[in-house]
This record gives sequence, structure tokens and C-alpha cells, in this order.
Amino acid sequence: MTKYIIRRILGFIPVLFVIVLFTFVLMRSIPGGPFDFAGDKSLPPQVVANLEAKYHLDWPMWKQFLSYLIGDDLLGEEGTSRGIIRGDLGISLRYRSQTVNDIIKTTLPISAQLGIMSLTLALLIGIPAGIVAALNQNSWLDYTSTFIAIVFLSVPNLVLAPILIWVFALKLGWFPVATWAAKPPYLLGFLPQLDQLNLNYFKHAALPVFALGTSFSASIARLTRASLLQVIREDYIRTARAKGLRERSVIVVHALKNSLIPVVTVIGPLFAAVVTGTFIVEQIFGINGMGKHFVQSIGNRDYQIITGVTLVYGVILVTANLLVDIAYAWLDPRIRYD
Repeated sequence: MTKYIIRRILGFIPVLFVIVLFTFVLMRSIPGGPFDFAGDKSLPPQVVANLEAKYHLDWPMWKQFLSYLIGDDLLGEEGTSRGIIRGDLGISLRYRSQTVNDIIKTTLPISAQLGIMSLTLALLIGIPAGIVAALNQNSWLDYTSTFIAIVFLSVPNLVLAPILIWVFALKLGWFPVATWAAKPPYLLGFLPQLDQLNLNYFKHAALPVFALGTSFSASIARLTRASLLQVIREDYIRTARAKGLRERSVIVVHALKNSLIPVVTVIGPLFAAVVTGTFIVEQIFGINGMGKHFVQSIGNRDYQIITGVTLVYGVILVTANLLVDIAYAWLDPRIRYD
């Protein structure tokens, strides 16, 4: 297992390189630039040319990429870029007083808190609902859970979030309308301080977490149901029952772990998606998360933020997939990587 993990980690390097290269080239191939407009007014061509020269956007594409990758000093040029190999993601072309590192450092912890709580809620609802539906196939419990799952899958966040705000924030006044309660500095870089884990924090988090987590819980519930129905028909389950084991032991000890393998498979990319931010929920609830900045940077042609956030997403995604592969061996002892 150790050799497998080392090989996978070393394999991350070319994967991340390709992600950065494609993002870098594709964004600069899209018509328009970061300095075409200042608000609603277009800038004079001479001003645009001066700004592009200042940030080296007038260089050839290959030279811009090397500057972003290894830094200006190693290219023998004057500039502010130290290269992503030294952890420098550059300066925002839209908010020129901020670096991409500062923006990610500020927004990623908020998106991570929202994503982790949403995914936790999805697992707490989805897995038990899928188990109940599978063990009571074709009963009213099965039909009810399936119907609720279809409803939550069918209603997008764009519709569900405003309904939650209108009912529970504006009409009933139970929860705040928007914003996020936790403030920096964060524990371990992304967790709220212990004195912030109070009722006010969870009241701010309740509506966006519910809006984001319910759709994921519906997918997990359906996948758990289908997988468990397949597993409980296997020969080893019939053997366990023939030995006289109690039904609870058969399901929990023998069937449930194997049925969770497909669920764990989707949790990897799902975790990366929710942790790096979901734009719609963050936008509607006024949450200053990384997803919100990422989508705005596309319209602003802020190349540095786009590439930096994509790189962070890629790191989280490949790490989550590695953890998924490790979890396979724990769920099914027949799976070995050595």
C-alpha cells in the first residue's frame, strides 16, 4: 500500500501540470482581456497596451507560461512572478492590490466549511434513507424515500435557495438571510475558532448547507439503495443467513460495507466540488467563497485567479481520489494494491 501511495503522489505531478497548462492556454485563447473595460467603460488602446506590458501579457504564450511556472527571475526578466513551483499563484489582474494566494486563503476556508457540512448532511440523510428503502423494497417506505429523492434531485439550488430564504428567513425569521458567521483566523487554516461555534454560526450555515446538501443526499440515497439491493442478493449473504446470523448482523457486517463502494466512488469528486465552492449557493446567500470568485473571474478574464483556483481544485480532486482508493481496501479486504 505504501508503494502504491507513493506512486500515486508522484503521478499527481504530471496531472497537475497538464491541468495548469490547458487552463492557462484555453483562458488566454478566449476573445477579450482583463483590461478591456474599467467598469462599463472601455479603456483607451494605449492604456490597455501599457497594462498588458506591465503584467507581461504582451509576451509570447510560451514565455508567459514559463513565467507563471518558474518565475520571472529564473527567466532573467524583471517582474513580480516567483512561479507556482514556489507557491506563488500571481497577482489578481482585476483586484491588483491582492494576490491570488490571499484571495484563496480568505475564501477557501469558507467554501470548505460550507462543503464539509453539506457533504456530512448528505451522508447522514442519504445513506440511512438508501438502506431503509433497500430493506423495504416496494413498500411505502421505499416509495416515499424514492419520491423525496426525486424531488430534491429535480429542484435545482437556484430555485430551492430563494424558497428557503423567503420562508425561513423573511417570513418566519428563524435564520439570517445571508453572509457567513465564521471569521479569520481559522483553526488548521480552514476551521472556525471554537468560540465561534455557537448558535449564531449554525443559524447562518443552516439554510445554505440544507440547500446544498439535500441534492447530494438524494443522489447518495438512490445509489445506496441500488447498491445494497444488489449486494443482499449475493451468495455470501445467503450463506451468512443460512448460518443463523441475525438480520442486523448480516446487513451491517456483511452487506453494508460492500454496498458503500459505489457511494465512496462518487464521494471523491463530490468532496472536491463542494469544498472548493458552489457558485449558486454562495452567490444567493452572499457568502464570500472561492466558487463565487472563480465564476466572477471568468467574466473578468482574471487569468491568475482562474488558473490558481483550478490548480487548487485539481490538488483537492486527486487527493480525494487517492483517499477513495485507500478506502476501497478497507471496505473490501479482497482489494489489494501491492
